[in-house]
Amino acid sequence: MSRRTLPLLKQLSSRQSSIRHVTYMPRPGDGSPRAVTLIPGDGIGPMVTGAVEQVMEAMHAPLYFERYDVHGDMKTVPQEVFDSIRKNKVCLKGGLITPVGGGVSSLNVQLRKELDLYASLVNCFNLPGLPTRHSNVDIVVVRENTEGEYSGLEHEVVPGVVESLKVITKFCSERIAKYAFEYAYLNNRKKVTAVHKANIMKLADGLFLESCREVASKYPSIQYDEIIVDNCCMQLVSKPEQFDVMVTPNLYGNLIANTAAGIAGGTGVMPGGNVGADHAVFEQGASAGNVGNKNVVEQKKANPVALLLSSAMMLRHLQFPSFADRLETAVKRVISEGKYLTKDVGGDSSTQEVVDAVIAKLD
Repeated sequence: MSRRTLPLLKQLSSRQSSIRHVTYMPRPGDGSPRAVTLIPGDGIGPMVTGAVEQVMEAMHAPLYFERYDVHGDMKTVPQEVFDSIRKNKVCLKGGLITPVGGGVSSLNVQLRKELDLYASLVNCFNLPGLPTRHSNVDIVVVRENTEGEYSGLEHEVVPGVVESLKVITKFCSERIAKYAFEYAYLNNRKKVTAVHKANIMKLADGLFLESCREVASKYPSIQYDEIIVDNCCMQLVSKPEQFDVMVTPNLYGNLIANTAAGIAGGTGVMPGGNVGADHAVFEQGASAGNVGNKNVVEQKKANPVALLLSSAMMLRHLQFPSFADRLETAVKRVISEGKYLTKDVGGDSSTQEVVDAVIAKLD
């Protein structure tokens, strides 16, 4: 081998090691920028969605946003918003405040039901550099999104007596179980745990459990487990590393996801999305009431990490994996260094300071 070829080989080796391999075949038109519906939302929503816009622009990500102003005190989501999401297939959304009482229905629930976003996906995991009480936490909560207590089927029987209906169907239970097992299979997860209260609600949660068992039998390579929801809460706060993928009915999943988020580092850093057969809406994975925190809004110190990581999930959903990798790597580097963190994760930085730090870390 000549001396001349050695530098050339080193150069080729260096170039090959930096190549990101894309494993899917692009469809016609994939090279053009994709339209994404954007709902900034209420409270901290415009601040964190603005953060995503800045980072996407800095990355030259192949997408653009169609913005719609929607607020939680509206009676209904405007029809043009539904039309946009149906056309674009994908939406990025800030939090929408749901008024307590007063007969105003949740626009979050409206979106999920109208678009049949039947699976809520929240990923709760430890981030290097962010100290938490538990380590080795990496939980995915897959929550049924369209029925159960969140259907809002309530009426006053007589003055002072309200009846609230919990509806569980075989179709929706099987569908969410299939999503959970398919997610586990595609992402090399080892175990799916069904969360239930079938010891008391023997028919409703019993049907959910029966559906999970039937689907589990078709995935012999994935371990299947069941746990009663009250025991699940205790196990979650004492030994969360035992859980992998959790599949739950609607109400339990909301509680479990927020608890898991708190264990793994807080709601400000946990990504999530709501996915259906045709559409997907990506948003902060767990809110736990921080959407309308006036102090955070006034001080401009909302944590953008959760929505930045949710937008990375969105990029992967859109089949732009290299952009998703770049974004996730940059966010994790900023958190690992610990110099630019918002108050909820032990720092004192503003939203803009975190955004600037993430942009500076983009490869």
